[in-house]
Amino acid sequence: MAQLIANERVDDIPLLLNQMQKLNLSDLVDEYFKSHGNWKGISLGKVVVGWLAYILSQGDHRLNQVEDWIDGLKETFKVGLDPAVRSLDFSDDHLETVLDQFSNDEQWDSFEGALSRHTLRVYRLSRECIRLDTTTAYGHREVEAEGLFQFGHSKDYRPDLPQVKISQAALDPLGLPVSTTVVSGNRGDDPLYIPEIEKVQASVQSSGLLYVGDSKMSALETRGYIAQSDNHYLCPLPAVQVSQADLGELLAPMWRGEESLRQVESQIKGNEPASEEPSAPPEVIAEGFDVTMTQSLGDGVEAFTWKENWLVVHSFKQGDRQRKSLDKRIEKATDSIAELNVTGRGRKRLSVDETVDAVQQILKRYKVTQLVQVDYETTTQTIQKRAYKDKPARTLTVTTVTVTTRLNPEAYQHALQLLGWRVYASNDLNLTVPEAVYGYRNEYLIERCFGRYKGKSLGLTPIYLTTDERVKGLIRLLSLGLRILCLLEFSVRCALELDSQKLSGLYAGNPKRATVQPTAELLLRAFRGITLTIMEINGVCQRFLSPLSELQQRILRLLGVSDDIYLALTG
Repeated sequence: MAQLIANERVDDIPLLLNQMQKLNLSDLVDEYFKSHGNWKGISLGKVVVGWLAYILSQGDHRLNQVEDWIDGLKETFKVGLDPAVRSLDFSDDHLETVLDQFSNDEQWDSFEGALSRHTLRVYRLSRECIRLDTTTAYGHREVEAEGLFQFGHSKDYRPDLPQVKISQAALDPLGLPVSTTVVSGNRGDDPLYIPEIEKVQASVQSSGLLYVGDSKMSALETRGYIAQSDNHYLCPLPAVQVSQADLGELLAPMWRGEESLRQVESQIKGNEPASEEPSAPPEVIAEGFDVTMTQSLGDGVEAFTWKENWLVVHSFKQGDRQRKSLDKRIEKATDSIAELNVTGRGRKRLSVDETVDAVQQILKRYKVTQLVQVDYETTTQTIQKRAYKDKPARTLTVTTVTVTTRLNPEAYQHALQLLGWRVYASNDLNLTVPEAVYGYRNEYLIERCFGRYKGKSLGLTPIYLTTDERVKGLIRLLSLGLRILCLLEFSVRCALELDSQKLSGLYAGNPKRATVQPTAELLLRAFRGITLTIMEINGVCQRFLSPLSELQQRILRLLGVSDDIYLALTG
């Protein structure tokens, strides 16, 4: 008589364990982090691998959930991780030890550098472009004077909660984290760039890289450091460095016809369906020119001077959006000023000075002070008031201020000429305008990483851990999970591109929809429902695995992985 022993939802666990094995993650953790002498059970590195499998499969980093989850997948982890694995290996105490170890800055920097070098070598990744940016993560914590959680500019729209700040460098085109730094939430972004670049240089051990960042990376000290270290940078210059007047001077030769413009065409998207009709010519999305400048940092003997290209770029869509925004602000300003003319019950009659002050505040609020001209007309009226109760009859003189507005046509046309223009700085003198535009437009790659941190994939926020050190360790642990997602996605996309193929069957409700850029989340979701059934038949233990679908087998082939990682579960 057959007796059912257990069912285990295997899903994507063997695939995740295989990808971490390819990274040599367990051995590297054991090499750089030494567990306590009283540590019992499987190694620290294997605990990290098992915990990451839980995080990536369940989108949950809570410590108290892992032990029960592992207990329901014992046979899967005995085959894929270690025959001696126990659910007790993933108790809260063991997981807290992992976080405590990862919070050690010196050990983490050494480990992260070794992992990055191993990853670049194994996956043969290009090192040409590194993106840098910061994000924040909030938590329900009390603010301490020297603590990690502080109030600051929230990028999560939660200024009511203290936060930590994460500075990260990511490799193009994966968005693969190369270095991760955790600092207090009230730190400014500008001082974080040079230390992050230094960590990248120690990890990658290569020069001639292009570092791309937003306007906060444009501080002269940061640009000078990158240039002096034989690397390149690309970043937009903020209005503090290039004012509207400066921009007007840069554009003056172009307006006079002395500067030729280079057009930027739209890139062809890989997900567009094939068509037998001839494709339309690419759309021109921007135009621009470049100007060579000389920059200098320091004084005397220690002064460093270098050449820098200012790429002055006009984005058509951005200019159109800015024009609509400008017209809307002008309309709102004129409507608000017209409201000042309305009199009646419940409305205070403003004096001349009060009216002028109110108008200036409105113009300043909508940033149209130079664009809207205002005329004031004052009328004086004498009113006879009859006696009423204890008040005698009297004569009142009432002054009424009427405000009219009109657009300053010259200032408006000048403002329109400046819309959509932005200046990018780079010390790579060979960088063309189209390369600069697309180099910066791909900044979404690192933003996508931050979205994974705080979305369903890794589930960082909100943070409920009680100690700053363990919060730091958790963020670093999740950065490892982010690496796995990026590499999984990158491997499949490269394989599809190499064979000029598309992958279908990933989208629920639309099985014929095909893509050349599947996300890691969709790829992992495709393995849901794989079940391992363990039965005892006539005293003999037998295992049965759900057959792999055609889609699942194809994904494994694209990853260069044998289906043995699943078949091995049957013994």
